[in-house]
Amino acid sequence: MNKNLETIKSLNELLQGEYMAVESFNNFISRLGDEGIKKVFQEVQKQHRENIDKLASYIQDIGGQPDENLGMKGKMGDIKLNMDLGSSSDSEEIVKKAVEGETQGVNMAEKVLRGDLDDRSRDIAGEILEKDRRSIDKLKNLNKS
Repeated sequence: MNKNLETIKSLNELLQGEYMAVESFNNFISRLGDEGIKKVFQEVQKQHRENIDKLASYIQDIGGQPDENLGMKGKMGDIKLNMDLGSSSDSEEIVKKAVEGETQGVNMAEKVLRGDLDDRSRDIAGEILEKDRRSIDKLKNLNKS
């Protein structure tokens, strides 16, 4: 049972990161004027929502309870993001912030993957990590065009 508790704790950390990403993208999307960029941001946000569904279901499947509130860390992150972006930000700045956030998420997922997970949990975390890396590439390409 103890091993499961450790796994659930790790997966809940990942879940928190996904919730923080969805919140950040709400913030980003509300500031974007460019419809093309907004569409890409919505795709990335949708991916995070799917990650949340997958993680939450799996945590329940292994007898845990998904930690579904953002918590203080998430609220502080949101406040910091608002301060960083200020009242007017251009698309390039928003994309840059999004890439930074996604990169932090990938780093967190990698840390979770290095933890003591069972094979199925490792597969799920690895899948999410891979999708988040693809999201970073998608976002980076926006500033190239």
